[in-house]
Amino acid sequence: VNGLAGAGGGMIAQIITYPLQTVNTRQQTERKSKAGANRNLTDGVTAQPKAPAGTLHQICQVIKEEGWGGLYSGLMPSMVGTAASQGVYYYFYQIFRTRAEATALRHKKRGTGDGSVGMFSSLLSAAFSGCLNVLLTNPIWVVVTRMQTQAQAQKKKLEANVPEKDSESCDIKTVPVDSATKNKLFVPEKSKELGFKGIQPYRTDHAIKDLYKEAGIRGFWKGVVPTLIMVCNPSIQFMIYESLLQRHKAKRALNKEGLKNVTALEVFILGAIAKLGATVVTYPLLVVKSRLQAKQEIGGNKTMQYTGTLDAIFKMIRYEGLTGFYKGMSTKIVQSVFAAAVLFMIKEELVKAARTLVDNNRKIVRISSFKQT
Repeated sequence: VNGLAGAGGGMIAQIITYPLQTVNTRQQTERKSKAGANRNLTDGVTAQPKAPAGTLHQICQVIKEEGWGGLYSGLMPSMVGTAASQGVYYYFYQIFRTRAEATALRHKKRGTGDGSVGMFSSLLSAAFSGCLNVLLTNPIWVVVTRMQTQAQAQKKKLEANVPEKDSESCDIKTVPVDSATKNKLFVPEKSKELGFKGIQPYRTDHAIKDLYKEAGIRGFWKGVVPTLIMVCNPSIQFMIYESLLQRHKAKRALNKEGLKNVTALEVFILGAIAKLGATVVTYPLLVVKSRLQAKQEIGGNKTMQYTGTLDAIFKMIRYEGLTGFYKGMSTKIVQSVFAAAVLFMIKEELVKAARTLVDNNRKIVRISSFKQT
């Protein structure tokens, strides 16, 4: 019951918080040069970077330009990816955990252990399971990232030029536009005045075809290196938590409060700090992963298109500075906390509903049995 309730709660939490995920991915893949390094090396034009818009403003902008569906681009493959990731991870974790338990029992028989699986073995089991999960499900998440950022890529292209059909040759050419025309481009009602259909729908099959055409089979494993490194996030969280807990206990011992147990509130606060610390440490890798998986046209600047993980890291440091690695982190934190809260709330409600249903069925069975006797 708890497992099914957790899965159901996770799916519902993902649907509710998916708009924040979409905006967060777009924030991560938005490429703006830092001051002093914002010269476009391809044409020598110095671009003036715009001030980043807030999350709420970006959500409203997506609704205005793309409709509500824009906030849920890639939702279906994301749901499939979540289900597949959970299944793959726990399948392999159970295999590694069973082997670890068998090894622990053998050590106990030899007199070199107590038969229990240690924390290090548990972390290794989780790490190996996470790595296999990443390798097998990465193609799904590349497609999701492409779908979340495709409208952003289209917008970058169209902001500079508007497609126009030549009446004589019937060829498609591009013409520069002024700021007033740009403002009309992405509003469906006004774009019709220009004879422009607006940002076009982008389905899962479109993303798969474009990705294969761009990079072949290898393209489906874009960003796999930083994603594999991010598997260490739970380990970092655990180490931070244990360190904070030991310091807290030592401080309480000095204040003669060592005999008192650590309260649930204290554990909650320490866990939240540990999660925040692990997020801060690994978030740059998440940004790099999103940059690699997104379509390379975003930004339109050759200096901000990447051939691999190291190339992305070096170019981001050079042209965007360290702040580039933390774009959208506040949105990610809000989304993660909100998703966790929704998950636990829905999980508890589903468990209560399931138990109530079971209890009612038992009562009905008892009444039926009593009447028969």
